[in-house]
Amino acid sequence: MSSAKYERVLSIQSHVAYGYVGGKAAVFPLQLLGYDVDVVNTVNFSNHAGYRQAGGTKATAADLSDMFTIMKKNGFLRPTRLLTGYVPGAEGLTSVAKLSEDLYGENPGLVYLLDPVIGDAGRLYVAADVIPVYRSMLPRATIITPNWFEVEVLTNVKIVDHISLHKAISILHKIYQVPHVIISSIPIKKWLYDLLPRHIRPSEAADNEEDVASYLLCVASSRVTDGSYPASVSAACVPIIPGYFSGVGDLFSALVLGHYNPSSSSTAPESLSRAASLALTKTHAILQLTYEYSESLPPEDRQPTDEELDAQDPTRRIRRMSGRELRLVQGQDILRGAAALPVRELRIWDGFWNGYSPVSEQLDPQ
Repeated sequence: MSSAKYERVLSIQSHVAYGYVGGKAAVFPLQLLGYDVDVVNTVNFSNHAGYRQAGGTKATAADLSDMFTIMKKNGFLRPTRLLTGYVPGAEGLTSVAKLSEDLYGENPGLVYLLDPVIGDAGRLYVAADVIPVYRSMLPRATIITPNWFEVEVLTNVKIVDHISLHKAISILHKIYQVPHVIISSIPIKKWLYDLLPRHIRPSEAADNEEDVASYLLCVASSRVTDGSYPASVSAACVPIIPGYFSGVGDLFSALVLGHYNPSSSSTAPESLSRAASLALTKTHAILQLTYEYSESLPPEDRQPTDEELDAQDPTRRIRRMSGRELRLVQGQDILRGAAALPVRELRIWDGFWNGYSPVSEQLDPQ
């Protein structure tokens, strides 16, 4: 169990009627960990966009501001933790940013996990004017959980080697003053694998490109309390589960927030590493459960991805994706921690900052 006694989370992110992304992937796991969760939906859609056809509405900035105002008047805005995810437009995100400032002003001990949902694999999910708003929000966050692409967008650093990885993480800590950064799913390329200490490398992988590419890397970096450098970095590798799944980042972020214990007697980096380890363990187990379920379906519901065939028969995509919706209800024991799972522990990355130069922290022109 987490340290959720008497704690309340305010979750601000997307909602779908069918499936498990956004709030549907985050709220239930947090409740299973013992948190009361207040929910503000930034969109109300029939399903996620991966199905290629969806209906519903987006909350405007006025809608969000009005909701926040009434909640405050009624005395409902008293969270100990804040979780924000997908917000479709810059105006709406600005309303969320203002709320985070107000909440922090009333409670400086607020734990804020900001998941900057910008895009993935080189493609933006949001309008470009959202990006500077996210940058302005970073200094207020306790923890951020961007993916690889989102780190590149936020820092304007293309990560291609150890030096650029140094620079991107340094910018988030030093320029944007983020205490804790977790990059949850970095595709492992050969240059990155070669940098990993042997105790972090996957023991099953050989040194060849194909084996290396079958793993993802999770990296957690914490700036030490006095702001000195270098930061403490830990990491773990996880095997890639075949197929495409939605809502994974939303689930992971919620579990990190749920397991993070700022009042722990351990140091801040250890608290973050533990939270990330538990979140990684449970997320991967839910994915494995979902994959096993999808493999048990009739052949017509588990056909391989083929854009041309999907275009000819849209129900083909719908059947395949429906079978891969996260099995959160069926995985309740995993999420609660009742299921005995070996923890995928993030381990200290000694030597990560070797060759680091503070000069490389300077922001590139935006």
